[in-house]
Amino acid sequence: MKIKKRARDLGLPFPGETGHHNAITDVSGVEVGYTTLIEGEGPVNIGCGPIRTGVTAILPKGKKEKMEPVWAGFYSLNGNGEMTGTHWINDGGYFLSPICITNTHSVGIAHHAVTKWMIKQYKKQFSENHLWTMPVIAETYDGALNDINGQHIREEHVISAIESAASGLIEEGNVGGGTGMICYDFKGGTGTSSRVFNIAGKQYTVGALVQANHGIRDWLTILGVPVGKHLTENPLFNKERGSIIVIIGTDIPMLPHQLKRVAKRAAIGIGRNGTPGGNDSGDIFLAFSVANEMDIPQIGEEKWHMECLNDELFDVIYESVCQSVDEAVVNALVAAESMPLAKPHGRTVEAIDHEQLIEVMKKYGRL
Repeated sequence: MKIKKRARDLGLPFPGETGHHNAITDVSGVEVGYTTLIEGEGPVNIGCGPIRTGVTAILPKGKKEKMEPVWAGFYSLNGNGEMTGTHWINDGGYFLSPICITNTHSVGIAHHAVTKWMIKQYKKQFSENHLWTMPVIAETYDGALNDINGQHIREEHVISAIESAASGLIEEGNVGGGTGMICYDFKGGTGTSSRVFNIAGKQYTVGALVQANHGIRDWLTILGVPVGKHLTENPLFNKERGSIIVIIGTDIPMLPHQLKRVAKRAAIGIGRNGTPGGNDSGDIFLAFSVANEMDIPQIGEEKWHMECLNDELFDVIYESVCQSVDEAVVNALVAAESMPLAKPHGRTVEAIDHEQLIEVMKKYGRL
């Protein structure tokens, strides 16, 4: 694993206490894996490259041998994007699959591959019961850096991302589904962060993972500082062309309607970075809890017994979600590395310059 600098390594004073790895994997049982594809140079030649894409896999409960409901809530701030399986999450309140994030034109193959992996992983349950899969697959558009119309993601790439998933420290920036993404006209990609806090004497964790491909330079705000107004070199677009996917995980026992409310707070988290949720942006959020373990309904008990926190205790949860999402986006920017544009060819999407960022933050007294 390539160790890259993160926002806190630059001295950026984000509020809140993080988990051990400051990552979504601080939530017990959560695993993250990547397949990263980087191949070829030059302008786009459909079907030939260049390839700058990948798959990110999030396994809320790891690689268990038995499917269990993962209680969840979904929210779309702006729907110019895709996340599959959300109709059932809205109605049933749970999902069963790994979550995979990739590029816009690879949702179908990712859905197919996750279905295949699940049928193999949970072979006994599928053979003994009439079960079906509704995988959760999300996307953002990497067509400026990647031959997206060449559809280079294959079934084996998706399965490899799932199989490589692990707990602990995870990579950020140009990895997995975030490989070819652009954020606020800088190189963007994958970022993560977490918060720990106490409620009624017990410690809980929330963590966020983002695939950041949204915003234009003028909007970029970090810790209240209008960074985009100062770092004005090499802007790319005069209009937003991207999206952001936010996945929030927690070990707090919640009901699905509470998780939907948690998912909504991702909108405030990304708003702290300056985005208004542009018309062409798919700002799509999912929150899940690893608590309340039980059998799938098809083989479960007649009555469910679930724990949940009193809504009156949720303020610290909402605050921690906003903080985690905000910092995850900045971590994606800080970890990313410059990459040549493929369409139009001839320019480079620059990573944010750490020294320049530090200087701007100093001017505003943030360091």
